[in-house]
Amino acid sequence: MPLASDSPEVARIDAALAEWRQGDLALEEDWFIHAADGSFPLTADSDEAEDGLHALTTEVDGLVMISQTCDVVRGCLERPYVEVAPLVAISESELRTIARGRRPAFAIIPAVEDRHLVANLDRVMTVEKSIVASWARTPGCPTDQSRRDFAKALVRKRARVAFPDDFEEVAGRLVARIQDKHDKNSEEGRALRALRQVRVRAAPSWDAEEVEVTFWFVPEDDDIEFEGKPWHDHLERWEKLVAATGRFSKVDAAVRTLSDLTAREYVESDLLDLDHLSTRPD
Repeated sequence: MPLASDSPEVARIDAALAEWRQGDLALEEDWFIHAADGSFPLTADSDEAEDGLHALTTEVDGLVMISQTCDVVRGCLERPYVEVAPLVAISESELRTIARGRRPAFAIIPAVEDRHLVANLDRVMTVEKSIVASWARTPGCPTDQSRRDFAKALVRKRARVAFPDDFEEVAGRLVARIQDKHDKNSEEGRALRALRQVRVRAAPSWDAEEVEVTFWFVPEDDDIEFEGKPWHDHLERWEKLVAATGRFSKVDAAVRTLSDLTAREYVESDLLDLDHLSTRPD
């Protein structure tokens, strides 16, 4: 039978959740429940399950709250559930890539960044607030900016554009180049790390029979040069990696600062990230 609104247990749960915020951590909780089908194993955990659907618990490095703060602190009778994601360990180079927003399946948590732990947003678990009330809370995002950055990472995970399959023929070589050169101590690697974003605009739309594509390489600042060279010198090597093909009749590339981009250009373009392509099976 559900608890009454004036129950002491309800008051206890609501009081325990009152301090929780999106991005906070439960570092002592090292379990994560997920469904697996031993009949058709896709992961090592599923492979160990018996045939048929099972709920399995796997060991993780902690949990992070991904529900919005307003839903977390709302009364447990009105909002009885929250969502959490597991923390996973990654390499230092992967951490840098994730920090620049180029791996939207993961999100940086400042409190555990020095331990190379990040949120794995591909895995989400729903938990009743009565369980969370017993967890030890560790603040995960100590500043307003870090909380905004984490919220943006959650939005990007769900809201990023699903690029069409044939766009891979246009952008595949460029993405491979970014992945290969980004973390290297070379002129090109440093230039790639100095970019805030790479954005792509399709005109008139991604679904049109004939599409014109524009790549915008957006530096972190408004300087027209990087390490003594005009940005155009760096652009030349990147624009050679993208070319018109199929229904993509024209492909352009340019370096544009945030000050240069109009609001319309920004909202009509999409972020290019390293997980972006709808890769087709071989």
